[in-house]
Amino acid sequence: MQKLLVSVVAIVALLAGVVIFNSLPRPEPQALVYEPPRELDPFMLEAHNGAQLTNADLTGQWTFLFTGYTSCPDICPTTMADFKKALPQLASVTNRPVKVWLISVDPRRDTQQKLADYTTYFGTEFMGVRAEHKNLYPFVNGLGLMYSIPGEEEVDYLVNHSSAIVLVNPDGNRHAIFKASHTPGTLPTVDMEQMVQDFQLITQQYQ
Repeated sequence: MQKLLVSVVAIVALLAGVVIFNSLPRPEPQALVYEPPRELDPFMLEAHNGAQLTNADLTGQWTFLFTGYTSCPDICPTTMADFKKALPQLASVTNRPVKVWLISVDPRRDTQQKLADYTTYFGTEFMGVRAEHKNLYPFVNGLGLMYSIPGEEEVDYLVNHSSAIVLVNPDGNRHAIFKASHTPGTLPTVDMEQMVQDFQLITQQYQ
């Protein structure tokens, strides 16, 4: 009888533990996660190695996309360097490849060769992407990002562009966007530590 009572108490305690665990708040990503993920319109872009890129090139992998250009003096090289440091952590939480696309918003100066020299310095996981504005602008806009187009007469110019990072899932759909933090006196960059934590939660929830 005593053994039966002990068993009953143990079962009740176990069930109570399960109920309490299920009632605890689950950690949620700080990023904006699209529910459901959003399809991308068909696109055709150029990779730094000369290959033509379409929607199919975003499938089968997790891809982080952000806008920038090789002449960018601050945000772009900082983001690239931060990604290089974070990639081992990002890759450790998924069995899919993790890639980074730098989408050049300066097609006039960012030739294929210039993009290749710039992106390959950071590693094989990085892809430099370019297109003329007629194809580039709709693609960037479809990601929920933006950039400015300088006048034809301008020579030494800066290009204003979004500092957010977009995550595309292995189905090729826009899954999340990581917004940059804007702290006075610092560059508006994405918190990579938080992004790694969010990515882990996102990959766990991805079906």
